[in-house]
Amino acid sequence: MTTLPQTMTAIDPAEAGGPEFLVPVDRPLPQPAPGEVLIRVAAAGVNRPDIVQRQGFYPPPPGAPSIPGLEVAGEVVAVGEGADPALLGAEVCALVSGGGYAEYCAAPAGQCLPVPDGFSLVEAAALPETFFTVWSNLFQRGAAKAGETILVHGGTSGIGTTAILLGKALGLRVIVTAGSADKCRRALEIGAANAIDYRSADFVAEVKAITGGRGVDVVLDMVGGDYVPRNIACMAEDGRHVSIAAQRGAEAQLPLWPIMRKRLTLTGSTLRARDIVFKSAVAAALRDTVWPLLNRGEIRPIIDSLFPLAKAADAHRRMEEGDHVGKIVLTVA
Repeated sequence: MTTLPQTMTAIDPAEAGGPEFLVPVDRPLPQPAPGEVLIRVAAAGVNRPDIVQRQGFYPPPPGAPSIPGLEVAGEVVAVGEGADPALLGAEVCALVSGGGYAEYCAAPAGQCLPVPDGFSLVEAAALPETFFTVWSNLFQRGAAKAGETILVHGGTSGIGTTAILLGKALGLRVIVTAGSADKCRRALEIGAANAIDYRSADFVAEVKAITGGRGVDVVLDMVGGDYVPRNIACMAEDGRHVSIAAQRGAEAQLPLWPIMRKRLTLTGSTLRARDIVFKSAVAAALRDTVWPLLNRGEIRPIIDSLFPLAKAADAHRRMEEGDHVGKIVLTVA
């Protein structure tokens, strides 16, 4: 077994603030706890919660590292007590509660998945956060099934592109909103059935026109605020509204009569604070249902751009500019 260093390079800002606080520092090497593995990180995904954490509005859950980063891919170089020794030397991608912006990261073994056949470690690092999120919210909580129509806001984000890819592969008609004609064009190329430029059109009217007045079966909403009553106006009878973020505010005014008349279900969740048992169950469902699609090359993540770990600040700036399509990934030497 390769001798491991005692320290590593990581991005671990000492205080909240702008991207300029994301600078490389030395940190002790993580030690895998019982049931965990230690991954030598080759790549780590960048996600919106990383930005909110950097700004000081989304602290890590109890026990999670202060180092940001919710998904990694790399080689397992050590296993904790109770973790399968066969994982040692395996290339995996993993969902973590923090610690991804580093040369090494500890991860619960149950939240690790094999790198799909023919995938690079960069591509694998772009999978866990959005695939766990979309699967658990759109398909489990939202109960989306083949033949249904869904509406996804932020269609060219990491979540949006994943919802398009998974939705199309599993028989859904995917309608998305995006902030420009070019982004709408990209969403259609990725596989959306329809794309609405919310800056130039009323998405409620457009959805009604697209669906012949019926509405959509599921809304996957990252916007919140004043979008919620507008989403409700887009929904078909027995529709499901799943909230996973609140970029336009955590308060919404709800029209009760349409909810009652159409028998709507309003639900939502956050992923990061869920326990290992839940996340491991999602990983098992992905392994059984989605990983065969990845192994056959039927789905590949959309990669917007790559930045070395030392340039994490630029990666955050790229995300905050809002021009990216798909995933932003950090590469770790």
